[in-house]
Amino acid sequence: MSTLIASRVAALPSRFSWLMGMHSENYHRLARLFAPQRLVAGSYLSTVDDHLDVMLEVTEHHRYTVDLLLTYCLRDAETGGLVPSANIRMYRDARMAEVLHYHADQRLERAIGPLPPARTIFERRVRRSSFLNRWLEYLAEQGHSIGTLEPASRAGNARMASA
Repeated sequence: MSTLIASRVAALPSRFSWLMGMHSENYHRLARLFAPQRLVAGSYLSTVDDHLDVMLEVTEHHRYTVDLLLTYCLRDAETGGLVPSANIRMYRDARMAEVLHYHADQRLERAIGPLPPARTIFERRVRRSSFLNRWLEYLAEQGHSIGTLEPASRAGNARMASA
C-alpha cells in the first residue's frame, strides 16, 4: 500500500536548508580536492597537463575557520585582476564552505550577458554557492587535486597568462 504525503511543501526542503546543504557540499568537495584545512598559510599552485593552472592561497587559519582565495593563474586584460576568483571561508566545526566574494571574467559576462541583479541577499548567496559548486566539480574533472598542489615558491614564478 502506498502512502500519500498530505502536503507537497512538507516534502521539500526550505530554501535555507537547501543553501546550507550546498555550503556543506562545497566544504566536502573543497576538502577532498585540495584539503586546505591541512595546509599552512601560503600560496599553492596546481598544474595539470594543458589545463589552466589553479592557485589556492590559504590566507588565514583560525580556530574554527580557514580563509582562502581560489583562482586561475589568468589575468583579466581589462581589470588586471585574477579571474575567475573566489574568496572562500571554510567553517571547520560546521563543515561548510561559503563564498564571501567572487569575481568573474568581464569577457565571459559580455559573451553570456550579465546575470540579473540579485533581489535579495539570499539570492546572492545561492548564486555564489552554485558558482563554487560547479567550479570545484570542473576542477576535479580536469584532474586538479591535493596531489597536483605544490607551494607556489617551489613551482617557480606562477605563470600568469593574459586573458
